[in-house]
Amino acid sequence: MNSFPWGAFALNLGWAAAAALAVMLTTFALAVRRGLHRIVDVAWGAGFTAVAVVTLAASAGHGDLARRVLVTALTAVWGLRLAVHIARRGRGHGEDPRYEKMLARSPGSRNLYALRKIYLLQGALVWLVSLPVQAAQYVPGGLTPVVWAGTALWAVGLAFEAVGDAQLARFKADPANRGRIMDRGLWSWTRHPNYFGDFCVWWGLFLLTCDSLSAAAVSVVSPLVMSALLTQGSGKRLLEEHMRDRPGWSAYAARTSGFFPRPPKAKAVGGRP
Repeated sequence: MNSFPWGAFALNLGWAAAAALAVMLTTFALAVRRGLHRIVDVAWGAGFTAVAVVTLAASAGHGDLARRVLVTALTAVWGLRLAVHIARRGRGHGEDPRYEKMLARSPGSRNLYALRKIYLLQGALVWLVSLPVQAAQYVPGGLTPVVWAGTALWAVGLAFEAVGDAQLARFKADPANRGRIMDRGLWSWTRHPNYFGDFCVWWGLFLLTCDSLSAAAVSVVSPLVMSALLTQGSGKRLLEEHMRDRPGWSAYAARTSGFFPRPPKAKAVGGRP
């Protein structure tokens, strides 16, 4: 097997950074015009898609074409689905309370503070987390069993995200469920099917690098960082702090896995979420 092309990959890192930055700066300009910074969440998935497409072009002449196209397609499907879902979910709503709270602390211009604390930070995270997407396109060799294992894990993750998001959207659309805790479908097996799905997606994409020790070594930081963000950073921890005072949350949390899916524990007699 050929050695990993470090020189070409290093150049690609620059192109990927430029792609992520371009997406975030364009989104920042739109957000300032609309006075609504929550649209940066739409740019998260779009940023990964841009990085994947730019890397596909930059890696021409390197790696394996089938692997390059596959990792680009997997990333684009995940990223664009997420972007569309978030755009639909936020339609007609005002500023996200997370960003409103953050921007209230700005020492000067709210927009420049948002640029530093939200857009540039998210652009850097897109570049870092996308390392497996970039590195996999420089790995020689065809579609090995490890590649198919990674694709299968990615598919499990996408299913958890898409099904979980659809179930929650239907639940919220019913006025009878206002103020209630969603504890049905995948949400009865894990309190965070969407975050668990993200976890599987990024460990799956990482597996696509694992036919090359060099590519795997430079990429493993990505699923580790994503796992930390999902479980300890801006994902599970912050959401549960927000939900903790909602009626029925304690009972729901007691019987439902906090992250990895498992059958729910039996409800207490007479208990109701």
